[in-house]
Amino acid sequence: MGKIRAVWLLLALPGAAIPLLFLSQWLQSNPASLEALLQAWMANAATLALFWDLGLSALTLSLAVLAHALSHRSWIVLICLPATWLVGVSLGLPLFLFFLTRAPRRGLKARDET
Repeated sequence: MGKIRAVWLLLALPGAAIPLLFLSQWLQSNPASLEALLQAWMANAATLALFWDLGLSALTLSLAVLAHALSHRSWIVLICLPATWLVGVSLGLPLFLFFLTRAPRRGLKARDET
């Protein structure tokens, strides 16, 4: 494994742990309902800005993951979709970059190379 791939994996670890830590703390002191979570995300202008920023980033990352999976027939990258939408961009993006920087598979060509 190359050094940059190790960096992506190392960044994915806190990218998963930190959001889940804060979400679990919030769930311990608030009702476990999607409505309550949405209200918290839209409580003020600052949280609303972060909500839209991360939502649009997650959408952009998801489109990039789908485009890569379809054009390169690299289905493993699809694991980045639930990682992004269930945990956050902080996990989905380094995980996607980890897959992007792997050595190409021999004998298979991307669709745009045929």
